[in-house]
Amino acid sequence: MPAYGAAHLSMLVLLVVAALVLVLWARRSAPQRVDRVLRIAGWLLLANAVFWTAWGFMPWAWNLHESLPLHYSDALRFLVPLALITQTRWAIVVSWFWGLTLNLQSVLTPDVNYFVWVPLEFTQYWLAHGAGLLAPVVLIWGLGYRPTWRGYGLAYAATAAWAAIAFTGNALTGANYGYLNRAPAGPSILDLLGPWPQYLLVEAALIAAVWALMTWPWVALDRRAGTPLTGRGGLLRRWPEPQVLPGEIPHGEASQTRPPQASSSISASRSRPSEVVTTKR
Repeated sequence: MPAYGAAHLSMLVLLVVAALVLVLWARRSAPQRVDRVLRIAGWLLLANAVFWTAWGFMPWAWNLHESLPLHYSDALRFLVPLALITQTRWAIVVSWFWGLTLNLQSVLTPDVNYFVWVPLEFTQYWLAHGAGLLAPVVLIWGLGYRPTWRGYGLAYAATAAWAAIAFTGNALTGANYGYLNRAPAGPSILDLLGPWPQYLLVEAALIAAVWALMTWPWVALDRRAGTPLTGRGGLLRRWPEPQVLPGEIPHGEASQTRPPQASSSISASRSRPSEVVTTKR
């Protein structure tokens, strides 16, 4: 698929429109309904991820350089459903950083490989990379999660760990998973970072800087607003916390009760302006 041809531009426009619509829907809908729809979407994406991984191991589709699930996008296929189904904090924060940077490179400069059936492979490419982009956008701008410096550190460590796994796979197979051994055949941002292995070091530094810029504004805003931490580990903050209706069973880590501490901050919830929410800090 030629970069910035009709098909590519159509997908970019579709993703932009989908992002705007989904964020508005998540903000304006009841939290319980949003959680339910995201869980259903997550289960569908997980089933598709299992199907597509198994497809790559079928005799008609097997390719040693492409079928092993060692690309970052392969990991994101499973990470995004986990974030949507459970809203586990580490999955959300890694999806945020991977989805809007590493995955975004595949959206802006696609490297689509067709081996068996073009319609299926085209659909799977954009389903994986589109979900990897839209899910963190909805979770951050729609549901109110915000990354923290601890989340930044965890995501960077996860990136280095996956690089070690992919590099080991490349050494054993001669493949190029994660584009750790050479740049993609088509144009990409890696072409601007110098030859291998120099571009790996430049990329590592660039990722650290870009991710810091993706974290610092949220941290600065949250310090002024007193946005509370959510879940264990301090990986994310969230404001406003979803309201649990009487008789309803809370879902996920968002409903866990934080232990009381010394001080408190009182802020009005945007979703319910007439109420006052007291958050233990």
